[in-house]
Amino acid sequence: MIKVRSPLVISIICCLLVCLLWGCQNPPASVKRSPLKLACITFVGYRPAIIAQEKGFFKAQGVDVELSYVDFAQLQQADFSAGKYDGIGLTLGDFIILSANNPNMQSVLVVDETNGADVVVAQPEIKTIEDLRGKKIGSNLGGFSEVFVTEMLRLSNLTTDDVNLVKFDALEIPQRLKNNDIQAGHTWEPFVSEALKQGAVTLFTSKQTPGLILDLVAFRNETIRDRPEDVRAFVRGWLQAINFWEQNLKDGNEIITKALKIPIETISLDGVNLTNLQENQQFFGSDNPNSIYNTAKIYADFFIRSGNVTRIPELKSLFNSSFLN
Repeated sequence: MIKVRSPLVISIICCLLVCLLWGCQNPPASVKRSPLKLACITFVGYRPAIIAQEKGFFKAQGVDVELSYVDFAQLQQADFSAGKYDGIGLTLGDFIILSANNPNMQSVLVVDETNGADVVVAQPEIKTIEDLRGKKIGSNLGGFSEVFVTEMLRLSNLTTDDVNLVKFDALEIPQRLKNNDIQAGHTWEPFVSEALKQGAVTLFTSKQTPGLILDLVAFRNETIRDRPEDVRAFVRGWLQAINFWEQNLKDGNEIITKALKIPIETISLDGVNLTNLQENQQFFGSDNPNSIYNTAKIYADFFIRSGNVTRIPELKSLFNSSFLN
């Protein structure tokens, strides 16, 4: 048997035992994860996030979320590309454009399909789409807005060569119409109501282009890789909020108007289909004729043909359905 006689050795052993016992009684505090940072444009389809936040659905699912609502889509997308946000809410068309320069992201959720919520408003003397020949149309060029306006023209046997497309964001359209900078423009609520109050008329809506405009949420690949359970909790909380809002429309509207400090009459789901879990599973199904992959290809082909981008990543690499299981 080895006998320890040195007082120094005995002291060291005692210190080690004390530290060990202290560590067992006081386990290290768990590191609190930072919130998922998400930026959305101010379209009604992204507002279930507010309900999920205010009703505690995100937190109940086990994730903290920091929401930012941005008026200018280009600023939002630039900040996302610069690493300011973990996730982004944007249209499918804008997502395809953004992926050309920033392929390090995947869409995990379709939040809505617009069926009348996207609107081309015009000055009152514009009675038909044919009346736009030679006129200026405001559109957020280089994104889904350009595809939407181009499709409107095509349905009336016009092309972009027959009009003058001018780059403006949705929130600018009412004032630009009033100033006669444009004679028509693509926008959505609350800017549609603002334009109509100033005398504009509704000329065309996304009800006439079914399936074309989808809104979605995408996250960075590293966020999906490093925080999959947080992303899954986010998706569950969002879908829970959609269910709540559809069953409690008045309460949902009041939550949103209080959070955003906007008039309650500007909140409407008219022309917007908030997509539930089953609908998402259908959109992400590659064998579905209305799948997100088919619609994404329409945008990709348009943007390449128009010269907005030179190449698009493999479309299947941009979508991740694993959080819908």
